[in-house]
Amino acid sequence: MPTPSENTLFGMGNPLLDISAVVDKDFLDKFGLKPNDQILAEDKHKDLFVEIVKRSNVEYHAGGSTQNSVKIAQWMIQKPHKVATFFGCVGKDQFGKILKKKAEEAHVDAHYYEQNEEPTGTCAACITGDNRSLVANLAAANCYKKEKHLDLDSNWELVEKAKVYYIAGFFLTVSPESILKVAKHASDKNKIFCMNLSAPFISQFFKEPLMKIMPYVDILFGNETEAATFAKEQGFETDDIAEIAKMTQNLPKENKSRQRVVVFTQGKDDTVATVGERVTMFPVLDIDQNDIVDTNGAGDAFVGGFLSALVQDQGLEECIRAGHYAANVIIRRVGCTFPDQPDFH
Repeated sequence: MPTPSENTLFGMGNPLLDISAVVDKDFLDKFGLKPNDQILAEDKHKDLFVEIVKRSNVEYHAGGSTQNSVKIAQWMIQKPHKVATFFGCVGKDQFGKILKKKAEEAHVDAHYYEQNEEPTGTCAACITGDNRSLVANLAAANCYKKEKHLDLDSNWELVEKAKVYYIAGFFLTVSPESILKVAKHASDKNKIFCMNLSAPFISQFFKEPLMKIMPYVDILFGNETEAATFAKEQGFETDDIAEIAKMTQNLPKENKSRQRVVVFTQGKDDTVATVGERVTMFPVLDIDQNDIVDTNGAGDAFVGGFLSALVQDQGLEECIRAGHYAANVIIRRVGCTFPDQPDFH
């Protein structure tokens, strides 16, 4: 396998500190949360962040969807360090310092835009059984500015060094103009731009910016719920996931020399991917239900594993195999954490 060089993989997104705790149904009901969901925090969730940190089993992990994925990709690759670059916005505070330290420990080349107006963003992961309800308080993450960070020569040089780009759909709520600049660069230079549907609310309420980026997307990720919502919003009139994948693949595309690849995960069910003109099912690795500790981060881990093989010029099947491996490791642990070394061959 060719060894990737530094800064080959570029990620940009919302750096968040995950605050995870096991809660009960009463806690979910109190704050109007579904057991398995991702939402942005509103005023009514203010007390949730106060209460969750008081729980006995609270854990803090560096999070944010894109940051998780590039970190997993770096872990899968191991050496050299800093194959993965990450851009995002944090506050000049304790949580910001923790995120920087965690990125360093993961050997990710993180370049944060630091500002004073908002504190570092947090994400409450409310765990019940093997469900997780995520409530993101973006705060500083929402303050990312293209002209203050991405456009700076020293930062843009890092973008130009990359061959593979990954941005989760969540970042559409923050800086669609930053995503567009990176996506156009990738398309113009025939590099690979990847995106994720991320959550149902992105397809519903950020449809316009999402569809502005879609012509530049070479690889689109999502899970079965996100795929169904996307299909509904696009008027596909089918709930067959293979059909949805095919129709998504056929949406307009700028760079005609790369056919779009669509990859939909379905938890323990087969992963669905477009392979040329066909749609293929890839079974996930078996796992005993009792070994599943926390499904939070499984989707991010899948993408991270996939990207680690992609930057090493592997084919689609191998990328999916790496994704399944990474997800299988992550769901056995709390948060998006991993052992020192991968055991992937």
